Amino acid sequence: MYTMTWGKYLPVIKILLKKSLSAEQSLAMNSIDFQKGNVAKKTGYAFSFDSISGRIRNSTKNNVPAKDLADILLQDSTVKELLSREDFHFSMDSKFNLSIKNLPKEVEVGTELAAAAEQ
Repeated sequence: MYTMTWGKYLPVIKILLKKSLSAEQSLAMNSIDFQKGNVAKKTGYAFSFDSISGRIRNSTKNNVPAKDLADILLQDSTVKELLSREDFHFSMDSKFNLSIKNLPKEVEVGTELAAAAEQ
């Protein structure tokens, strides 16, 4: 339902994904783009989900805008490659502000100690 809308914003989202490696990014989107579909009125437009190692975490199946964003992100080869290397948190509030935040990778203590011992 919202794949066309997310497709329209995808070039900007790609840039924001790269920029989010250094600081949280946000994008104010046009509410009319989402209200045209009118499907999410009951569940709302706000959502949040994580992408960990290229996989979408937190269920998006009950929120159509979130599901469609996740689908669009995973269909783009450039974005999919970035999502497999880095972890991200995506959220959109009721005022149609999309936030993208890079999540720090959890480093296993054993791996970190082994790397230090090799030096």
